[in-house]
Amino acid sequence: MIDVERLARDLDAALLAREEIAPLRKTYGDFDLETAYRVQERGIALRLSRGEKIVGYKMGLTSAAKRAQMNLDAPIYGVLTDAMRAGRELRVAEGVHPKIEPEIAFVTSRELRGKISRAEALAACSGVAAALEVLDSRFVGFKYFSLPDVVADNCSSWRFVLGPVSPPLDTGGLRMRMLVDGRVVQEADSNSISGHPLESLMQLAAMLDAHGRSLPAGSIVLAGAATVAEPLRPGIEVSLEVDALRAVRIRAV
Repeated sequence: MIDVERLARDLDAALLAREEIAPLRKTYGDFDLETAYRVQERGIALRLSRGEKIVGYKMGLTSAAKRAQMNLDAPIYGVLTDAMRAGRELRVAEGVHPKIEPEIAFVTSRELRGKISRAEALAACSGVAAALEVLDSRFVGFKYFSLPDVVADNCSSWRFVLGPVSPPLDTGGLRMRMLVDGRVVQEADSNSISGHPLESLMQLAAMLDAHGRSLPAGSIVLAGAATVAEPLRPGIEVSLEVDALRAVRIRAV
């Protein structure tokens, strides 16, 4: 039987020490997604015990490109805390092997629960923004892990930066361009995110409901990456331009 507490503490210790560990299933044997979400929940509880607060959720593996990059095959979700929100600069040395990816973020104005329509999802938003997520897996080399490993590790959540929030709008069919030092390195249509970014919000509400939870009003939701992630290196500036939204940028130091 898998010891959920031990797995959560292993991951938490790796996070605090900024060290890599072997994938959990390699160390402790197989476990399923439900167990992985229990490990994730316990890991978040450890963060909350240190004074962090939950501010939202992130969807993962929402694009075909991202699933191919990670050799994984289903959408998943992780939890965002206030400690994960970055400003204009980010210290790369505070992580292990961070990578950055382009996203669209929603801010909710009402609670969402269970199966909802795209119109209901949009109506529940107070705003939308371009966003950059900085992933940082606790596993060796950031590769060769299973879907339960990823979920247990809170979907590689580490940092995120939110651009200026605009009024709600239809986020389908928007061109997204991620630049490093002014040069385009990734480009995609926003519909690369779950077929339409609002589908991620719908999926999240349903997945949380399956775990007996709802998406609270005032939540930040990262809809998922539109492209593969790029390594984050000290000295670079990464920006994201999205049609109809204001740009977001961050400097790695």
